[in-house]
Amino acid sequence: MATNWRRAYGGCVTDTDRLVERILTSYDTITVVGASRNVTKAAHTVPAHMQRHGWRIVPVNPHADTILGAVVYRALGDVPRPVGLVDVFRPSDQAADIARQAVAAGATALWLQLGIVSAEARDIAARAGLLYVEDRCLVIEQRRLGLTAP
Repeated sequence: MATNWRRAYGGCVTDTDRLVERILTSYDTITVVGASRNVTKAAHTVPAHMQRHGWRIVPVNPHADTILGAVVYRALGDVPRPVGLVDVFRPSDQAADIARQAVAAGATALWLQLGIVSAEARDIAARAGLLYVEDRCLVIEQRRLGLTAP
């Protein structure tokens, strides 16, 4: 399917596009920091959408017990290994700390959702060798690429 969107966009593929495709075709589990019980928030609807398309969701939220039928972990460090892809639904000023936690937890990819940008988180991820995407929505990218979980 990736070939179709490339053709539709006139063959213009950025490095970020390649990275997004690599992440979405490599990880079958998404650890969601800031997952929400509130069905009106993107921090609930985005993981729910990804779950419906085959990804396993591991929610992280200090104030919930279950989200989307999954056990919730209070902190990223509480998630059993391997962590893999960490998706962040927290304000930009918290992203660097979450990046440090992701590195400590053994994550190999860090994704900051649409509207979340952090030069410090980007630097932390780069120094640790993590795949890194910021200011992009998993649902928008999944739909654009027409992907399901690997």
